[in-house]
This record gives sequence, structure tokens and C-alpha cells, in this order.
Amino acid sequence: MKLVRKDLEKDNAGQVTLIPEEPEDMWHTYNLLQVGDSLRASTIRKVQTESSTGSVGSNRIRTTLTLCVETIDFDSQACQLRVKGTNIQENEYVKMGAYHTIELEPNRQFTLAKKQWDSVVLERIEQACDPAWSADVAAVVMQEGLAHVCLVTPSMTLTRAKVEVNIPRKRKGNCSQHDRALERFYEQVVQAIQRHINFEVVKCVLVASPGFVREQFCDYMFQQAVKTDNKLLLENRSKFLQVHSSSGHKYALKEALCDPAVTSRLSDTKAAGEVKALDDFYKMLQHEPDRAFYGLKHVEKANEAMAIDTLLISDELFRHQDVATRARYVKLVDSVRENMGTVRIFSSLHVSGEQLGQLTGVAAILRFPVAELSDQEDDSSSEED
Repeated sequence: MKLVRKDLEKDNAGQVTLIPEEPEDMWHTYNLLQVGDSLRASTIRKVQTESSTGSVGSNRIRTTLTLCVETIDFDSQACQLRVKGTNIQENEYVKMGAYHTIELEPNRQFTLAKKQWDSVVLERIEQACDPAWSADVAAVVMQEGLAHVCLVTPSMTLTRAKVEVNIPRKRKGNCSQHDRALERFYEQVVQAIQRHINFEVVKCVLVASPGFVREQFCDYMFQQAVKTDNKLLLENRSKFLQVHSSSGHKYALKEALCDPAVTSRLSDTKAAGEVKALDDFYKMLQHEPDRAFYGLKHVEKANEAMAIDTLLISDELFRHQDVATRARYVKLVDSVRENMGTVRIFSSLHVSGEQLGQLTGVAAILRFPVAELSDQEDDSSSEED
């Protein structure tokens, strides 16, 4: 997705102009649109014309319309989006208040205006427009003293960091200078990995080098991670894959990506993180039910106790037509983040999202048991009986 323009006021009203560039962007657009929004885009309208002789004909004319959105229809197979609404800006071909349907498609610009841009919508725009969020693969191409940390998206390779350290040669009987410089080099590469690689998105990190540099680097990185209890690196250890490259320059990355071991790893789905989170929730529900809640009221109560470690929520809930209900979900997401919890927004198009939908679309893994909430629920259900 390409962000052309963003004009937001202090009260978060305003408009953004976007160009969807690939089919997945149509899914993002569907999640951005809400009933009552104003959508401006070019469209084709059948217009009746009368000639000087009085004969009536009809022509298909391309024009730009601004609609007040009333219905939104998304075809997930064809990745097409149809938006129906009434014309709210005067136009020489279409009367004010006349109904029209705009078909949004890739590479066609549109402007979306809202009375209130909330945090969930703004985050979705940020993710859709930031190539780092679509980069499933990261790579560290290195040789002694030189490393490139890259993100690999479907359409390009982005160099996020270049690390260069002068490493003295080993001298007979004295390798201390060489070893110290090498350690400093490795440390800088580790810092670059932590700064530039988003492990929530990236499913594989290639470490490519000639010789034994990659093995030595990975040994150093994970030894340090154990010493400093670096959970980020330790939890994602399985994502690191060592492959051969002829040098530490960026162009050597192509050889690494052609490696059969790499291609088989990259066939994993992007939704693996969501699947794991849902699996963790079910395990918790089975073994420690006081730390696994689902249903909006129950989860909100747990959030009031600042007990939520991971919030699982379906993107379907943010498409709710009732403004107050949608605002309630947004408030929950913002509050969990403020309390240092993790929020995972599931796509309702994925199997994991469908499963979460069967659990009311909102669930939470808690930091600590909140037994009294379960007791309250039991009391209220027994009173109803």
C-alpha cells in the first residue's frame, strides 16, 4: 500500500489518500472502511445524453465521486471491493444524494475521510504502508568485519543496517587484538538484528557467510543471549537458518535465497504466530482455566485487574457498524498495550481467526490467575438458573 497523503486534525478527524498495490492491500482497505465514512475515487457512470435533435443516448463516462459509505462488499477470492453509497459532492453527471457503487481495485487511488481515526485503523495503515510488515524474511549477509542486515519483501530487498569494523590480522602468539575486534563486530551485528528485525512478522532469518563466520557468529549470539537472558533472541532461535554465501556483500544474498533448505522453510504461512498464540490459549484453558478468559465482559474485567498478558482479538470485531461497540474494542486494545500486554489481531480469513471467532472473537491469556472473576460468573449463572 502506498500512502500518498495524510491530513489529520488534532481531534483525529481528517482524510488519507492511499493506493493499494497488491491483492492483500484490498483486505487492508476493507478493514479501513466503515459505514458513514466518506470515500472519494474515480469510477465509471452510465450517463444519458440528449442530442440537439432530441434523440436520447447513453454513454459510459469516467468521473470522480465522493460517496457517504452505506454498504461494503468484499470478495475474498477475487480480492475485489464494492462500496455503495450516496453522492455527497456536486458532480455534473451525478445528482446529490444519488446512489452509486464504486469498485476499488489495485493501483487505483482513493481518498478516505473519517470523523474519528482510532488507533487500530491508524496502526493498520502503518502496517500496510511499511514494507517491513510484509517482509517475511530477514537476512544477515556477513564476512569478517562486514555485515549487511536486510529485509526481503515480495518485491524488493531493503538494507536496514551495514556494520563495518576493522579487524586486525592474527599475529603469532598474540590473537587478543583480533579476538577483541571480532567480538566488537559480532556485538554490533546482534544490536542491528534486534533493532531492525521485527520477529512478530519475520518467519525466517538467514545468516549467510563464506567459511565458518556464520557458525562462529551464531554461537557467540546465543551464548550472549543466555548470559543476558535475552528472551527476544532465545524465543526466536528456531527462526535462524545458516546458509553459505560467497561474501558479506548484499549481492551475495541471491545465492542464499536459492538454497533448497531456505525455499522449503519459506513455505510456512505468515499466520504461524497466531496459530501458536491460539494453541497457547487452549493449553492454558485446559491446565489453568483461571488464566484463560474469553468473551468481551470477562476479558474487560481481567483487563481492569491489569492481568492480561496476551490479548487475542479478531479483526472482524473492528468492522462492527455500531460506533460505540467498535470504540469499546479499540479502548480494550489501547488499554492492554498501556498495561504492557501483547495484542494479536487475527485475520478472520485465516483458520486461526475462524477458531477465535467461535470463542466470541476475543480471548486473553492472563499473567496471573483471577479466580474471583470465574466465581462471579458461576454465581451469576446459578442465579439465572
